[in-house]
Formats: sequence, C-alpha cells, structure tokens
Amino acid sequence: MANRVIPAEVKEILSTDLTDPTITAYINAANATVTSLVGSNADLTTAQLKEIERWLSAHLIACTRERQIAKENAGQAGATYDGKSDMGLDATLYGQQVKLLDTTGTFATLESTVGLKSASIYAVTSFDDE
Repeated sequence: MANRVIPAEVKEILSTDLTDPTITAYINAANATVTSLVGSNADLTTAQLKEIERWLSAHLIACTRERQIAKENAGQAGATYDGKSDMGLDATLYGQQVKLLDTTGTFATLESTVGLKSASIYAVTSFDDE
C-alpha cells in the first residue's frame, strides 16, 4: 500500500534536520507495520490509520536518529536520553501517542505480548524455624 503520510507531515510533530528521503525510509517501515497490523481493521478510519502511521514514523525516528534528551549536562558535557529499547512504544511520546490513536488496542496488546516475560514475587513471612 502507498504511504499514508509524507515527510512534511512527520516534520509537523517532530523537529528534525533529516532529509525527506531519510524520513521516507522510516515512513515506509511505519506504513508496512500499520498496514500489516491494523490496515484492514474496519473499526479504524482512513484518518486514524494516517495518524497512527505519522506518529509511528516519528517514534521510529526518535528511537534511532533523533533521540529525545531527558537531561543535559554543561560541566563535562553530556546528555541522558529518554527511553530504552526494551520499553517499546513507551520509549517515546510519539509511541505512546500511537497506542492512544489505535483504538483497537492492537499496538498495546502486541507490545505486551512480545518479548516480555512474566515475573512472580513470593513473600517469605519468616526465616525462623519455629
């Protein structure tokens, strides 16, 4: 399927100096993902699919080429970036928006079932042998 968004539309929500061809590469990936996961879902309008694709494109860029800075240091110049790769869509505000825009819950459900392991916690009430 043809891309739903163009680089100028991604630049409306993401400040970047990336070239249009570079942004288009991210849009291509977002388009393939959106089309595969929710593109045929009748519950989503064309406008919703376009917005999901736009915000997912921004998320992909923000996770790689335009990482979001959480903290900058002046002394001993340095920066700390938001998010970690294991956070999935929660790693950026753009990814969080994807989950909000996807009213089918597909992106949120996919993220919670891929690559995550469950954990259990057991409380020990006492170490004494009484």
